[in-house]
Amino acid sequence: MNSLKRRSFLRKATTAAAGVAAGTAAFTSCARSDEQGAPSVRSTRTYKWKMVTTWPPHFPVLGVGADHLAAWIEEMSEGRIQIQVYGGGELIPPLEGFDAVSQGVAEMGHGAAYYWAGKAPATQFFAAVPFGMNAQQMNAWIYAGGGQALWDELYAPFNLVPMPVGNTGVQMGGWFNREINSIDDLQGLKMRMPGLGGKVIAKAGGSAILSAGGEIYTNLERGVIDATEWIGPYHDQLMGFHKAAKYYYYPGWHEPGTVLELIVNKSAFESLTPDLQAIVRTAAARSNLWMASELESQNNAALKELVAQHNVQLRAFPDEVLDRLRGYADEVVDEIVSVDPMSKKVFSSFDAFRKDVGEWANLSEKMYYAKLSS
Repeated sequence: MNSLKRRSFLRKATTAAAGVAAGTAAFTSCARSDEQGAPSVRSTRTYKWKMVTTWPPHFPVLGVGADHLAAWIEEMSEGRIQIQVYGGGELIPPLEGFDAVSQGVAEMGHGAAYYWAGKAPATQFFAAVPFGMNAQQMNAWIYAGGGQALWDELYAPFNLVPMPVGNTGVQMGGWFNREINSIDDLQGLKMRMPGLGGKVIAKAGGSAILSAGGEIYTNLERGVIDATEWIGPYHDQLMGFHKAAKYYYYPGWHEPGTVLELIVNKSAFESLTPDLQAIVRTAAARSNLWMASELESQNNAALKELVAQHNVQLRAFPDEVLDRLRGYADEVVDEIVSVDPMSKKVFSSFDAFRKDVGEWANLSEKMYYAKLSS
């Protein structure tokens, strides 16, 4: 750019910025200037928002993650966004966050997308797919493989903006009050399991029951359910499931990399200035990394304690059971995508990405771990 054009450009930019600052009460000119001399502008409005969660108040890692998220957003925004976090049941019932945020009862919700299958079946693919992708692969699909755009498209009619806010990693297969030696042992089993995994259990002859985290132990102890999955050893130990069930199964075929979500009321989100929107997204990404790291660091120590101190019986699902469950999982997905166009669109993207990254994983991580164990 020659000097004459540059001076003209700078004059126009400075004039435009000054006009915005003078004409909009919610904005103010900052003392800082960019390298071209044009003043920066940002909102001085303070937003007081509510966040509802599906977790008990301050629940380790999950609920604490929501607390951290609110604190990080307030810190990065220099107090311009202040968020009051409500645990499940404090403001609304734990599994009513989708409607509450959609309707503006709260500006934010913290949970998992498979809880909203009744609103739109395709939501489930943004949480976990049985025998699907692990945590890093889910992140890759959402952040870099087109998943986020599909997620936005799915939630837009509900006046919601979704984004990843955590990941459990590969979960455990669950707690059972009976041994699972064949697929027949799942007949009549009442198991707490949400999402697509619950539909697979139903295919296998069991009953899938959806309940919030705070209700699971009581239901298991009283025999309302015969089995439950939750997350992994660290959380399961804190929940006390080893006091109500004897057998602890692996692997978590139903949730190999479960994404936790932040939903934001779309109207509220769009009322934020671009810098505040970026702060919310950045804090969510930080939480996504923090939560996965925290669980990975804690799980093995908790598993050792469960086995050594609480005499938990650790069991692997037989190959025959896993093979049958995989077949049922394919049937469940086929049935959903055959009747719901959005599910078909989302799963088409999911499945293509899974196959692509799977080829790389077979040459990289799979071979690496095979060599470690040889």
